[in-house]
Amino acid sequence: MKLIIRTFKLQLKHPFTISRGTRTEIPSIIVELQDNEFSGFGEATANPYYNTFVEQFEEELIAKRKIIEITSEKKPEEFWDYLFPYFGNNMFLLCALDEAYTDLYTRKKGFKLYEYWNLEPKKNIQSNFTIGIDTVENMIIKMKEMPWPIYKIKLGTKHDLKIVTELRKHSNAIFRIDANCGWDPTETINNSVALKKLGVEFIEQPLPANDWKGAKKVFNHSYLPIIADESCIIESDVEKCYNHFHGVNVKLMKCGGLTPAKRMITKAKSLGLKTMVGCMTESSVGISAIAHLTPMLDYVDMDGALLLKTDIASGVKLENGNIVFSDLNGTGAILKK
Repeated sequence: MKLIIRTFKLQLKHPFTISRGTRTEIPSIIVELQDNEFSGFGEATANPYYNTFVEQFEEELIAKRKIIEITSEKKPEEFWDYLFPYFGNNMFLLCALDEAYTDLYTRKKGFKLYEYWNLEPKKNIQSNFTIGIDTVENMIIKMKEMPWPIYKIKLGTKHDLKIVTELRKHSNAIFRIDANCGWDPTETINNSVALKKLGVEFIEQPLPANDWKGAKKVFNHSYLPIIADESCIIESDVEKCYNHFHGVNVKLMKCGGLTPAKRMITKAKSLGLKTMVGCMTESSVGISAIAHLTPMLDYVDMDGALLLKTDIASGVKLENGNIVFSDLNGTGAILKK
């Protein structure tokens, strides 16, 4: 195999604000693995909250190029096990490599990834579209700019209930709330009463990631389901979330790729937890990988490429929330020329 590294700065259509801050661009690294005429693509984006940076990704890839470029017919799961000792301290980069190798392997075999996994795409699962924290007026403008059946609304302000009340006047869509660790237990329980009346489906990660005592209290008293995000990073976290959350949001970059994500989803389902996969504002390279997990999910958040001014890739698309798979094998992603 041959490793090709490309870095990009993905410009956002609008400044994107959550409870932790605002971003206008997302640094991204695209990993391409080539084998004769076939190529597979994977992606990792930088995220200050998780202390990950594209420059660090690139340095590590160059330093470990020989480890990656072994000629191999390993299955994706075996290749992930082979890579983990070398990249286990950098799950974001491991994710990009796992996506690229899984994409390459299934293209070589002549399968779409969901076919390789013996899965059938669901017709009843739609992705939300995310509305970042802004003035209420601007949030309404963003909703009107992108009419959508499900919105994820970022909160964590002093006026959260007023925001949702105003937004509800302008849309009959399903609302999902993501407080990104911005609330406390009492606030969450109280907000859940009002938010349920406002047509909210669930609340994602209202408390700080390590507040397990608070999570238990909220789990027992919330009027809405609570979905873990920052509290569910790697495989061992799924079991911790049992009886503390009603579901888990798995992020490919946080857990190390498609291979562990699939295991996490299977584990969560066995515990009776709702299953979700979310994005981290990737291009269509990362988004296309996510799409193949949707047959296993209750919810999906894969709108990252729609938040960009210009997508550097094509692949799986979203049309009014509905997932449209590419005709290409593998994940279906390909870089634009």
